[in-house]
Amino acid sequence: MESLKYTIIKNEDQYFNYCNQLEMLTSSNVGKEDEIELLILLIEKWDEEHSTLSESDPIQSLKYLIAENKLKAIELAHILGVSKGLVSDILNYKKGLSKEVIRLLASHFKVSQEAFNKPYKLKSSLNSHLRNASVMNTKKEVKN
Repeated sequence: MESLKYTIIKNEDQYFNYCNQLEMLTSSNVGKEDEIELLILLIEKWDEEHSTLSESDPIQSLKYLIAENKLKAIELAHILGVSKGLVSDILNYKKGLSKEVIRLLASHFKVSQEAFNKPYKLKSSLNSHLRNASVMNTKKEVKN
């Protein structure tokens, strides 16, 4: 009897191993569609059962993922193709996450974009009157 190549994920090491395996398969993607679908299913099941990302605001989720992956702000800035200052502003609730940054974060950390695409309050004095980060540092002049 042949042993199974993949099983239900039981620990973080296995989870990260499967994530790496999925990344390698998706880069070659030649005749491996069933294997890719199975890995995605197993990884999503683990994420649903073990992730606290859905309960926290996007910045707390990002901080958690940075810590889990032992990244520094400068490394995240390089991954996102932005300045270290922008990463600092995002992590300190001074700037909101753009659609492109959300897409890159979700892709890099292999999580759903919904983890980062939720409203949250900014702490910038310029934006203190806003309800969430969906409106970034914009000013509109009103003519009387």
